[in-house]
Amino acid sequence: MIHNYLGQTISFDIKYKNRKSMSISIDLYGNVEVQAPKGISDERVILALEEKWEWIQQKLKEMKDRTHGSEVKTYEHGETFLYLGKEYLIEISHDINTEQDRVVFEKEKLHIIVKHLEDEKIKQALKRFYYQQCKMLVEKSIKSYQSNFKSKPRSIRITDNKTNWGTCDSRQQLTFNWRLAMAPQSVIDYVVVHEMCHMVHLNHDRSFWRLVGKILPDYKQQENWLALSSWKMTV
Repeated sequence: MIHNYLGQTISFDIKYKNRKSMSISIDLYGNVEVQAPKGISDERVILALEEKWEWIQQKLKEMKDRTHGSEVKTYEHGETFLYLGKEYLIEISHDINTEQDRVVFEKEKLHIIVKHLEDEKIKQALKRFYYQQCKMLVEKSIKSYQSNFKSKPRSIRITDNKTNWGTCDSRQQLTFNWRLAMAPQSVIDYVVVHEMCHMVHLNHDRSFWRLVGKILPDYKQQENWLALSSWKMTV
């Protein structure tokens, strides 16, 4: 379910159990869960959420800071950057005749070729590389899992969204964070499947998670990788 309050929005799951009171918890991945007595009204659940709204928002912010923090990088020989879940050394070449700053993946290193030997030029070359790779990897994953869905994404975009790994809107337009190219293919597959499942279920309800689990039974492992490693997914 989704609830808007004080200009903010959260999605949450409800589990009805044989109990007398309600409890609200947030797991490692930022999923909000309400455990409520059987037979309780939706209005009571919403009221309980609003009473703990400040606490929920604070916990979600702490989680976001922890899992989306940035590792400080330098742009010199010997620095490492993630690509498909592995750390690779960078090698920088200064070529005044190059027409386009670029990154070439060569076995066990990322070879960065730039016209001007400046940190910002190196950084932008890396970002372009990850954008291009992310698009290719996401499209490959969508093709692999398309047979699980009746409809196809209307469009696929790679963005610089700093709060989400992927999104799906009501028009079945999918967007993905370029930093996903730093994650293992299995994690990319999970984020892709997650967003494709939103083409069927827009909310994070039980039907949604059942569909995700049916397609990817080990999806919790991929969520865990993101929770533990996202701080390193930066340029």
